[in-house]
Amino acid sequence: MSKKNKFYVTTPIYYVTAAPHLGTLYSTVLADVVSRWNKVLGKKTFFLTGTDEHGQKIAQAAQKTGKTPKEFVDSFIDAYKDVWKTYNIRYNHFIRTTDTAHVAVVQNWIKMLQDKGDIYKSSYEGWYCTPDEAFVLEKEVEEKPQEGKAPACPQCGRETTWVSEECYFFKLSKYQDKLLEFYKNNPDFFAPKERMQEVVNFVKSGLKDLSISRTTISWGIPFPGDEKHVAYVWADALNNYISAVGYGQADKKDEFDFWWPADLHVIGKDIVRFHAVYWPAFLMASGLELPKKLLVHGWITVDKQKMSKSLGNVIDPVVLAEKYGTDPLRYYFLRQLAINQDGDFSFKELEQRINSDLANDLGNLLNRMVTLAQKHNVENLQAPQSWSDAAQALQKECELTVKDFQKHMSGYSFHMALAVLWKFINKINAFFHAQEPWKLAKQDKDLFIQVLSATAHSLNAVATLLWSVMPTKMDDLFESLGVNFELGKKSLDTLFVWDKQFTLKKIETLFKKIEQEKMAEQKPKVEEKKVEKKVEEKKDQYIKIDDVVKVQLAVGTIEQAEEIEGSDKLLKLRVNCGDLGMRQVLAGVKKFYKSEELIGKQGTFVLNLKPRKMMGIESQGMMLFVQDQDGKLQMVTVAGPVANGAPLR
Repeated sequence: MSKKNKFYVTTPIYYVTAAPHLGTLYSTVLADVVSRWNKVLGKKTFFLTGTDEHGQKIAQAAQKTGKTPKEFVDSFIDAYKDVWKTYNIRYNHFIRTTDTAHVAVVQNWIKMLQDKGDIYKSSYEGWYCTPDEAFVLEKEVEEKPQEGKAPACPQCGRETTWVSEECYFFKLSKYQDKLLEFYKNNPDFFAPKERMQEVVNFVKSGLKDLSISRTTISWGIPFPGDEKHVAYVWADALNNYISAVGYGQADKKDEFDFWWPADLHVIGKDIVRFHAVYWPAFLMASGLELPKKLLVHGWITVDKQKMSKSLGNVIDPVVLAEKYGTDPLRYYFLRQLAINQDGDFSFKELEQRINSDLANDLGNLLNRMVTLAQKHNVENLQAPQSWSDAAQALQKECELTVKDFQKHMSGYSFHMALAVLWKFINKINAFFHAQEPWKLAKQDKDLFIQVLSATAHSLNAVATLLWSVMPTKMDDLFESLGVNFELGKKSLDTLFVWDKQFTLKKIETLFKKIEQEKMAEQKPKVEEKKVEKKVEEKKDQYIKIDDVVKVQLAVGTIEQAEEIEGSDKLLKLRVNCGDLGMRQVLAGVKKFYKSEELIGKQGTFVLNLKPRKMMGIESQGMMLFVQDQDGKLQMVTVAGPVANGAPLR
């Protein structure tokens, strides 16, 4: 197989001082989705994850438990593997930095750099952050620490310790200009791109040689030729990306030549420097190609707060999966959390996504179609010889969706890809409802079959695009359509060639709604005092029916949504109101909704308000919202898809 048709993706290797949490789960789900998506594209993939098991922090944690460091790290491995299995994560290799093969690779790598003159012996004095296993440079200390007090780590904010010891140094300064040249020639090395400038600025400010050994601890890979020293944990850990695919192992040379360089390293924003500065410099010194891209994601908070045991908001991924199911959680991570910023995990928003996006928009559509087909004894669906104008319009939307989805996935804008896909799902719903197939079944059987076939073709495209995110549920959807889904067998371009046959089958509910009673269980109960209010009728309290009919209320679909520069409240919406035309509506909901969240949604609008300008932009209507008990504005919408422009009665 051509090397061009391969994809090698990695997660960070996780520091095993605790069981997996939401942050480690998020990184791993991202890598799994990328791996699966490349399989859909027909590529041969290699997905690496694992654990980082050396260093001072682990030695200290093990001592507190009365275990040896090896016993301590061994106790966490099953927990990681079990969680990854629970979340349907299909890695090719789980590496541990205590693996014999990895240890040998690191030692031979160090010796090779010593022979080249890129590693030398000297002494180190400076501040060190044990939790991050990172040296703190003088230029990073914003203020001189108070007498008798150590400075805080610029990354995590925790107190550092003073280290003074003999050590070996890697000539990092030698690669300063080469790194800057690499960044200049490879502007797409960072995703998102805005992560690049802080790295460039750091390197431009001057690189000092990097200490890569320690003598004050013994839990690490022994330094070759000098057993008083162990390898610095990051010099050890970063090499996992090459040792796992055969670097320095004679029997795996062909394997390494095929897979390296890595196509994507998925990392959190707190370890950018190690992967964007130290790792490329190590590879340059080793004469190896550099990775093609770093995907840098933000941190996860819970209900706007950092996860903390003291706050009681640390979430167990296993308990989460038992309560909500793994595929809905995978979808939530990708849809709700934008890569380029920190994301907030909210039970309320998770439940809303499950009920609205998954149960209502997608699951209910499949159920309605299959139930209607069975009711009228339709099992095998053949593609018609010709399509109606409405079906052709839906087919065109399918083509545009496939291309836009692929574009966003290639740029790792997962939330945008899913927003585009849900816009299409809403259009399938609108098509299905507008065609009224329940009536056609009695009036025009051929047109009835055509509507079912167009809907099935659309759902087949949705399932193919969505499989990398929700593989188990999409396998169920394929089963309901009678589709034998085979990875990489067909191009995505065939998804909008509507010539397929479907064998419809009733399956269990694809996504179950979360009932209000269950939702209430998630939240702390708050005692509320009942307050009786005496309502006094006033003569001018009522309006006449004539006043009501003056207000033109109708349903419309939001086709575009964008922020307005300079406004912290307004979003500009382009709304399809059917026969009533396209409307530009300004809504003051930026605080509550991202623009992409509204695309494809049906809302209710007042359409006969006199147009008015805000921020110099004309608004041709008003969108209706209601404020919930938490102060968030919720859309006023309809229970199911209706034709655009449908009036409220």
